[in-house]
Amino acid sequence: MRKRNRHVSVWMNEQEYQHLKKQAELAGLGIDPFIRTLTAGVQMRPRPRPPDTYAALLRELSAIGNNVNQIAYWANATKGIGKAEIAEAAALIRQAWRMVKETL
Repeated sequence: MRKRNRHVSVWMNEQEYQHLKKQAELAGLGIDPFIRTLTAGVQMRPRPRPPDTYAALLRELSAIGNNVNQIAYWANATKGIGKAEIAEAAALIRQAWRMVKETL
């Protein structure tokens, strides 16, 4: 048995339909779930799905965090850190900032 037993039909012109379809795609939903979300009392529009570049950005930031942690561990264990390690960490941070700026 269906959980939803009421059907609603709405006539739209092509422009309205394309707008609805685009908004649903931006939210990462199909048209039916998108309309249900809007009618469920949501005060603001559903958030758009993040761009695909976010996954790469998160991986890069995670790698930077791991490298910085390893450098800090090594520096504490040996009571010193070389210029090469500092330069590598700085380069990774600059690369992450570039990715953030490109994404925004």
